[in-house]
Amino acid sequence: MKRVAAKKVIAIALILILGALALTACGGKSGENGTVKVYCFGDYIDPDLVGKFEQETGIKVVMDSFDTNEEMYPVLANGSVVYDVICCSDYMIERLISENLIHNFQAMGSYPPLNQLTNYKNLDEKYLKIAEGCDPGNNCAVPHTYGTLGILYNTENIEEGEITSWNDLWNEKYTQQIVMPDSMRDNFAIALKAKGYSINTTNETELSEAAKYLTEQKPLVYTYANDSARDMAIGNSADVVVVWNGEVLYSQEENENLEFVIPSEGTEEFMDLWAIPSNAENVANGRAWIDFMLSEEAALANFDYLTYSIPNKAVIDEVSGDEKMMSYLFPGDDILSKCETLKSLGGEADDMYSKYWKEFKAE
Repeated sequence: MKRVAAKKVIAIALILILGALALTACGGKSGENGTVKVYCFGDYIDPDLVGKFEQETGIKVVMDSFDTNEEMYPVLANGSVVYDVICCSDYMIERLISENLIHNFQAMGSYPPLNQLTNYKNLDEKYLKIAEGCDPGNNCAVPHTYGTLGILYNTENIEEGEITSWNDLWNEKYTQQIVMPDSMRDNFAIALKAKGYSINTTNETELSEAAKYLTEQKPLVYTYANDSARDMAIGNSADVVVVWNGEVLYSQEENENLEFVIPSEGTEEFMDLWAIPSNAENVANGRAWIDFMLSEEAALANFDYLTYSIPNKAVIDEVSGDEKMMSYLFPGDDILSKCETLKSLGGEADDMYSKYWKEFKAE
């Protein structure tokens, strides 16, 4: 899931420009061992890692980015541009698998399964099990980042420990101090969890109840925002902000009064994963890129850059000495047992969600 930090935009823009120039000049064959064309969320990789990969492998990296899974999907489905490796979110991986748009190495004999990559052993088993929710058997995709949705609040104005539940976002005490996501599924996930329902419900009665609850909350909400939400908390523009856990470390560096909580009802979790499109031209190079990103060195560098949870044992070991940081980034089984990833629900359910979202937005 895309989370852009403004200070990094210039660096990633330079990578994209240089990569495009290299591909144009060399006809896509640059590098002593060819090219790997990577398609992922913008600003999702430490720029230094691109050069290190090229130096280690002799493979030239051409990097393209997208903002949302929905923007990525038609590019891949239409085959308008061919990529060797992609990174997208769990529910989209599930869809791509169902439509045979990414390689299933377990079922194909041309290459060994992804679990035979040299650095696959660095992945934590707990998160591989989570990944099976969208990729049964871990046959098609490899985890890149993991995250949970929670509430960031300012302890200068709100007593620490005062906020524990999603239902606290409906407390009139915080009127015009609440920032909610500007996202259909994320908003419904919050309201559904607050009501004790699954974030993937296809029960219209439950969804209608959640939509009504979100409408009741509207007068309390300062604004609906995604990437800018944490900046409002940092700048004291809002006291209660819904963010992903990967935003917490940076936010606390900028404002020491911010505290984060994963609500007691459980939450939405996400996993973004690497996969190789079924029409990839350089499958071996795509596999080499994934294996490099699974290395301890790359995982630690990317963690320092992103501050998002990376389910690599080296990152978990680095964080494990800090109990508070560990609780933010790698929550315990008591929390994980109440988390759910978004699922691809199918056309009929998607239409139902869209209907209630449009009604909510029109209120």
